[in-house]
Amino acid sequence: MLEIGTLAGFSAIWMAQGLPDDGRLVTCEYLPKHAEIARANVDMAGIGHKVDIRIGPALETLAALAEDPTRDGPFDFVFIDADKENDSNYLDWAIRLGRPGTVIVMDNVIWEGAILDPSMDEVNAPGIVGALEMMGKDPRLDATAIQTVGSKGWDGFAVARVV
Repeated sequence: MLEIGTLAGFSAIWMAQGLPDDGRLVTCEYLPKHAEIARANVDMAGIGHKVDIRIGPALETLAALAEDPTRDGPFDFVFIDADKENDSNYLDWAIRLGRPGTVIVMDNVIWEGAILDPSMDEVNAPGIVGALEMMGKDPRLDATAIQTVGSKGWDGFAVARVV
């Protein structure tokens, strides 16, 4: 599994718990302080041996990961939950680091409705819209977006399969 955007490791814990003992989650985190907190959390959850936290800008850590000879083949699952400005770039890396059948989940794709009116958030909304457009047009993907409403407000996620 690959996660782009670790923060405190909450999603990493859930994903790593679903892996077999020899499974591996590589997660990319920009901020060293967040990576330190995530490392403590995954270790406390007893799944630290399954989690490899890469620190630095994700576009750099993903490029390095692609060149890493110790990486065990393509990823089966990719979770994207990082800075929205780069969602399209992260999606492209997810496809390149995956294989046919890889599932990609991108979080926060409705963004309180800002995807319908990008002037509501001129920093994040254009990145999300670009990634959704890419999902709809890229022949390497079969995808859908799902809107959610809950305690965090109005949002959603997109799910794609590499074909």
